[in-house]
Amino acid sequence: MARGQSASTARRKAKNEGEPSLGGLTKDDLLGFYRDMLLIRRFEERAGQLYGMGLIGGFCHLYIGQEAIAVGVQSIKEPGDQVITGYRDHGHMLACGMDPNEVMAELTGRATGSSKGKGGSMHMFSTEADFYGGHGIVGAQVSLGTGLALANRYRRNGKVSFTYFGDGAANQGQVYESFNMARLWDLPVVYIIENNQYAMGTSIERSSSETLLHRRGASFRIPGEEVDGMDVLAVRAAAKKAADHARSGEGPYILEMKTYRYRGHSMSDPAKYRTREEVDEVRKTRDPIEHLRELLEKQGWADEDRLKALDAEVKKIVAEAAEFARTSPEPEPSELYTDVYQEAAQ
Repeated sequence: MARGQSASTARRKAKNEGEPSLGGLTKDDLLGFYRDMLLIRRFEERAGQLYGMGLIGGFCHLYIGQEAIAVGVQSIKEPGDQVITGYRDHGHMLACGMDPNEVMAELTGRATGSSKGKGGSMHMFSTEADFYGGHGIVGAQVSLGTGLALANRYRRNGKVSFTYFGDGAANQGQVYESFNMARLWDLPVVYIIENNQYAMGTSIERSSSETLLHRRGASFRIPGEEVDGMDVLAVRAAAKKAADHARSGEGPYILEMKTYRYRGHSMSDPAKYRTREEVDEVRKTRDPIEHLRELLEKQGWADEDRLKALDAEVKKIVAEAAEFARTSPEPEPSELYTDVYQEAAQ
């Protein structure tokens, strides 16, 4: 069994031997999930190419392999709910509905980017899409996401903060300060741990005394559960349960999404800490897009021609985004001084 296989994966395989439980989802719902995950993957593949060509500078962390998490959670998000994450964030931006042209332009540092070319890969925002970043400091977004939940509670607006972080960030101290505050005040926050099992390059077995990360909130009386993060339907069901819990006033909830990144930690990471055979095995047996493809075909809701057409549509969108980014102007030097401070009302 490859690293990354889990009890939840085995349960999924057993379940899929019979009729799948779709929870009332329609053909259009599943095709939408498939398209959204495919858009993220093709976008990230092109971003990797642009990085190799020198058109994207700095760091670049790709989301390939983890697409089911952002898409599954986004499918139950209500308008006004916030999303905040770390630096592996392009997939979240696209799942939130941000314009691929603007996201790609931001990656290449262009004035037409969502943050005017000043945020780059790790620090772009879109409050219009309820997306609050993209944060480069490991674990920093957990406290900020908890603050968003505090604002929701203060305003009594019924909104939930979906706060993402990884297995590496799970060992940061501010995470537990945030857990304590969130449970003490019953804040409406869902903590989503994207456990791709290697952090920057150290396996979770070597870095964490408790590898079941959904248990990390036990001392704060925060409930949690492990989820097959390679199954978009499992992600959706768990996210709905957690969001309902938080939205009803019951306080925070922890979801540990067991997932796997196919690429290195960043584009500069050769990923020599795992074997090619391990990665290939996960691609072959657990890929989230292929899993949904098989389900669509089994239901008779899509054939090869329909899925190829979707792929062609997505590739066209990504190609146009890359060209838009390549031909967009760089920011004017004067932009260095804009959007730095918010002027307070007198």
